[in-house]
Amino acid sequence: MSLLLDEIAVATARLAEAGVESPRTDAELIAAHVHCVTRGALATVPDASFDPRFWDEVARREAREPLQHITGHAYFRYLDLEVGPGVFVPRQETEVMTGWAIDRLTEMDVAEPLVADLGTGSAAIALAIAQEVPRARVHAVEADPLARQWAERNIARCAAAAPHLAGRVSLHRARRARRPGRPGDQQSAVYPRGRLGAA
Repeated sequence: MSLLLDEIAVATARLAEAGVESPRTDAELIAAHVHCVTRGALATVPDASFDPRFWDEVARREAREPLQHITGHAYFRYLDLEVGPGVFVPRQETEVMTGWAIDRLTEMDVAEPLVADLGTGSAAIALAIAQEVPRARVHAVEADPLARQWAERNIARCAAAAPHLAGRVSLHRARRARRPGRPGDQQSAVYPRGRLGAA
């Protein structure tokens, strides 16, 4: 056994005690992230290379911070997205709903479907649709500046990795505006921000 595997076993017990649903998996993913290896290579990390930051990250997970915020990545359909504080982690239910939407769009007799993703967050839905529905154009809308930064990053990363996606997802800034005559009521307005990842 290696020092890292021993530490993972201790971390697994701590995470289980904290009520984390998949303590062993989470401990291994944190260890892999901190040590820059795959889960399958954890046993190959030399004892002298053990990074004590592992325990800082375990403490974050113990405090119930999302694993994806700790590792900085969330997997959504065929995408590897960057996520962190300020943006929701895409949920499994969202992935199922997105699959349904992709199926419906594919069945439509429309040459270039036009899609709006309101409250895009990390841009998971917008990017999945652009990736899986040929010729679809997606308008991703986000009001929160922190979440919009994550969307910008992910749109740019995907466009760089898959040039056929460049320019197919446009990110727009939304802002809350008061309705005339109704104090306290708010509505969303969309302001074009420009296309990201354009060639």
